[in-house]
Amino acid sequence: MEPLDPGCVSQADLNFLLHRAAQKLGAAAQEASSVHGITTRGQLVLTALTAEAPRRTQLALGAALGLDKTTLTAELDRLERAGLVIREPDPADRRVRFPAITEKGREVQSEVQALHSKAENTFTAALTPQERQTLRTLLNRVIAANTSPNTGSCL
Repeated sequence: MEPLDPGCVSQADLNFLLHRAAQKLGAAAQEASSVHGITTRGQLVLTALTAEAPRRTQLALGAALGLDKTTLTAELDRLERAGLVIREPDPADRRVRFPAITEKGREVQSEVQALHSKAENTFTAALTPQERQTLRTLLNRVIAANTSPNTGSCL
C-alpha cells in the first residue's frame, strides 16, 4: 500500500480518505469514459436513462442525480450532439423536456459500463471480493444514514 504523503498525514481523516479515493477512482473512470468521447458525468446520465423508471423530466433527472440545472443541461447538450440522447418536449408544457436515450446511447453506455467495471476492479485489486462488498455496504449505509440535504453535484 502506498503511504500517504507526509504533508497530508495530519489530514488523513475520513473526509480526506474518501475524497482521495474518489479522486483516484474518478480519474480511472474518466479515462474509461473518454474512450467513447463522453465524461463520467455523461455516463451517469446515460445509465440513469437506461433505467426502467418512469419517464422523468429534465428537472427530475437532475434532482435524482444530484446535478444542478446548468450542469445537467450542458451534459445533455453534449450527449445530444453526439446522438446519444434526445430531448422530447412535453405536449402539455413546451418548456418541459423529457430526456431519452437513443439506441446508440445504449450501446455506448453498455461499453463504458464495462470499462468502468474493469477500472473499478483494478482500483480495488488489493481487496478481497468480500472486502469489496463490505466497502460498498458500508458506504451505502453511511450515505443512507446521513440526513443532511444533498447538495452539489454527485460528480
